[in-house]
Amino acid sequence: MQALPPVEERASPNRDARPEGAPIDTIVLHYTGMASGAAALARLCDPAAEVSAHYLIERDGRILRLVPEDERAWHAGRSYWAGAERLNDRSIGIELVNPGHAHGLAPFPEPQLAALMALLRAILARWPIPPARLLGHSDVAYERKLDPGERFPWERLARAGLALWPGRARARPPDPAEAERALVAIGYRPPGDAGSRQRALAAFQRRFRPWRVDGRLDAETMGLLEEVAVLSNGGRGSI
Repeated sequence: MQALPPVEERASPNRDARPEGAPIDTIVLHYTGMASGAAALARLCDPAAEVSAHYLIERDGRILRLVPEDERAWHAGRSYWAGAERLNDRSIGIELVNPGHAHGLAPFPEPQLAALMALLRAILARWPIPPARLLGHSDVAYERKLDPGERFPWERLARAGLALWPGRARARPPDPAEAERALVAIGYRPPGDAGSRQRALAAFQRRFRPWRVDGRLDAETMGLLEEVAVLSNGGRGSI
């Protein structure tokens, strides 16, 4: 288990106070989606951009703290999870330097992942955040976001006890109504129409079935939906 490396302080002006009484019970992971870490840092600290995160992790594993955890960073935007809107109010945002889909989604290198896992352990020692609430930006904003993307190793984080991952789910006959209920039980925003349902399914697949992300409700996706819905609501499973 790697110790937390030194955290560099690089204050972003893009912050404000959390609403009074708001719990800190969620972590949202992002990729920067820019050509370099320097470009991402400049944007996250630019007042005109009106965007920030609590942490930025470079590909070499350097961790930069941009906003204190007890303040609100502006990272999730229009977002929803498990009945709550405006996830910025209650979450800690972590940006991982990666070119993203727009510039050629790259693997997340080992030094970056090791630093992320050490940072997550430190955060979880301070705040009561369960594995089911370590989320991707695409989970909480599936209508408009894809990050951290299908190359992010969620299963590895689950094996370390940091995230949720299903066991070997049985294939199930696709049932659109049951699938939508499972999506909502997991935490996704209730889909509004056929296009929204497809994007919600794609977000789920990007997280829990990254080997094939097509937004279609097949038997494998149906089985995974039911398994993850159980795990998200206190069930137990293997990974």
